[in-house]
Amino acid sequence: MKKEIHPSNYRLVVFKDMSNDYSFITKSCIESKETVQWEDGQEYPLIKLEISHTSHPFYTGKMKLVDTAGRIDKFRNRYNKK
Repeated sequence: MKKEIHPSNYRLVVFKDMSNDYSFITKSCIESKETVQWEDGQEYPLIKLEISHTSHPFYTGKMKLVDTAGRIDKFRNRYNKK
């Protein structure tokens, strides 16, 4: 493997699925401005996800429309012909 091409700042990060409030913790080097207190009492960086394996139709077997922040309404308002 080539040296010095991989990030060295891996740390524990909490990922939260906003559609069903499922959270999990894993190592990552992604930057975040938000933090959250985890079950062990320590604070970790927080990354918010729109969809994860607990809400994705492939893994759940159910079709589910995820409309975060009214994206469909924003699209319709933007491109609505008057």
